[in-house]
Amino acid sequence: MRPILRGLAASALLALPLMWMGMGHAQEASKTRRSGAEFMSPDLQAMQRDDALNPGMLWVKQGHEVWQSTPAASTRTSNRSCASCHGEASQSMRGVAARYPAFDDASKRPINLAQRINLCRVNQSQAPAWRSESQELLALESYIARQSRGLPITPPTDARLQPFIDQGQQRYTQRMGQLNLSCAQCHDERAGLRLGGNLIPQAHPTAYPVYRLEWQGVGSLQRRLRNCMSGVRSQPYALGAPELVELELYLAAQAKGMALESPGVRP
Repeated sequence: MRPILRGLAASALLALPLMWMGMGHAQEASKTRRSGAEFMSPDLQAMQRDDALNPGMLWVKQGHEVWQSTPAASTRTSNRSCASCHGEASQSMRGVAARYPAFDDASKRPINLAQRINLCRVNQSQAPAWRSESQELLALESYIARQSRGLPITPPTDARLQPFIDQGQQRYTQRMGQLNLSCAQCHDERAGLRLGGNLIPQAHPTAYPVYRLEWQGVGSLQRRLRNCMSGVRSQPYALGAPELVELELYLAAQAKGMALESPGVRP
């Protein structure tokens, strides 16, 4: 073997124990479930805790207005608002966000909270569905999720969901993209380590919809999942795709019992 190759091989062998020590530490740490907030700086943690500082509360406030208002006359044939059917959200919506995704009898598959909101808008208010990630939909979803803040994530005990949870787990552990990485390899095996200078959090959906500083706005869990897929150079699923809902369902099952934090704040 040439001297330069021997040197490279020796360096690689010396680096392996260090790499595996880091991975072992991360795997050990990942056995304890931790909210993404625990991986943030003290300043960002304080921003999330204080409603006067949390920028996601602007979406919650707009969501309250959407809750009370009827759709524009030009877009609907009914004058029903969310409040006209459900009353005070602080009572009727308490715990609702903690139970989604849930099985939908009509489509025979799970749907997330945003999809349930749009179904209600179409069927009850008889107005067009909002597009995914629209300001109105994110605001109303944030407002509804805010009513469950502090409550434990409680996935439905519905046997019909199990095949979809299994599909979500398969997608979570499947390698993808040009980088050939899976969700699990980052967020389970390497949680607590750094990627690009940032700590890798565990994959618990406790804070969505979430305000991200890099977005300068609120976004859904599906938007974050798509960002991760783009990050590993994979073709992201379309917003609202069944594959993304299955991933959401699996993540909710993994986070069962953890407290909802929405609206969260993330870097």
